[in-house]
Amino acid sequence: MARSNLRTRHRHVPTDENILTNFNCVSACLSSSFKIKIMKTFIFSALIACLAFSSCDATKGTTVGTTTTANEVSLLEGTWELNYITGPRIAFDGLYPNKKPTLVVDVAGKKISGTTGCNSYTGALVAGNGDISFKQPLAVTRMMCGEGLLGETTYLEMLKKINKFTVTDGNTLNLISGDIAMMRFTKK
Repeated sequence: MARSNLRTRHRHVPTDENILTNFNCVSACLSSSFKIKIMKTFIFSALIACLAFSSCDATKGTTVGTTTTANEVSLLEGTWELNYITGPRIAFDGLYPNKKPTLVVDVAGKKISGTTGCNSYTGALVAGNGDISFKQPLAVTRMMCGEGLLGETTYLEMLKKINKFTVTDGNTLNLISGDIAMMRFTKK
């Protein structure tokens, strides 16, 4: 007989009415300040999620005040002159005493060319969706550079590290390695 009472207890299934009554009891037992904290946490979490999802396209082009930054390949078209390079401990003018390096981009012909400050170079344009690569072999003339040799070596080695680009206001080209702008050019 003790067994049948035990089985009867296990067969009891709560009804929707019992669940609702238990929920109302729990809700009534919570203090109003605790409920406000829960609501604030929920709203804050929802806001963070919205911001995270809305910023996913930020790399395709952003506008800050009057500055426009984009990474469309068509914006690379033209002749660019180097005005900043990271890395060497020699002043920029010391690296390029006679002539600044240039980068000429022919988007339609899918070619790049330019000067290293001493020698000329040419190669294929490999770029798309903000990515760019100079890892493919470049054809480079071999004139004697004298004091511009360190600048040429620095320029060509830095190009190999570049994997992204941005164009700001149509006049400034930043060549980027990872998240760091390594080279900056001005449109001529």
